[in-house]
Amino acid sequence: MRRLAVPAVIVAVAIGLLVLLAFGVSHQGVNTSLDSSLSRGIHPLPPNTHMALPVLGSSGHETLTRFRGKIVVVNVFASWCSPCRAEAPILDREQRILAQHDGTVVGVTYKDDTGASESFVHQEHISYPVLRDVSGTFSQSWGINGVPETFIINRQGRVVALRRYELGGTWLQQTVAPLLTASS
Repeated sequence: MRRLAVPAVIVAVAIGLLVLLAFGVSHQGVNTSLDSSLSRGIHPLPPNTHMALPVLGSSGHETLTRFRGKIVVVNVFASWCSPCRAEAPILDREQRILAQHDGTVVGVTYKDDTGASESFVHQEHISYPVLRDVSGTFSQSWGINGVPETFIINRQGRVVALRRYELGGTWLQQTVAPLLTASS
């Protein structure tokens, strides 16, 4: 009897795991991530644009809705991130161009210490607004699980491009330039 009990338990556990797997696969639904939408040529609305985040260096809070109607480059970074430091000059150059066309870069610190973030912003001469995502909730709703990551939002408030790793070369400039000429 005991000889049959062990294989029966193993079979029951295996069947249970298969049922759970089948349930999970059948109920995962359509992938609605930003990446998936963009890969299908769909420009989705960014998540959590109404979420108020603390403004670095201020006691105020801000939302991305404030920038509606502008071209916005959202860059999520952290002070301890070496690639974030390396891409700071690229973002600074783009900010100067965007400022002439009613656009802006918006930095979002990801789970970073206030003092370290302020030091980073000072050292890298960042002149655009920087919001603080202390808990990571805002960033996670964008599918972020690491830094740096950059998102381009057009004047209609839609995400038109993203980069989930360090900016380099001319990707940012080439991605934003058509948006600037389309709105002139």
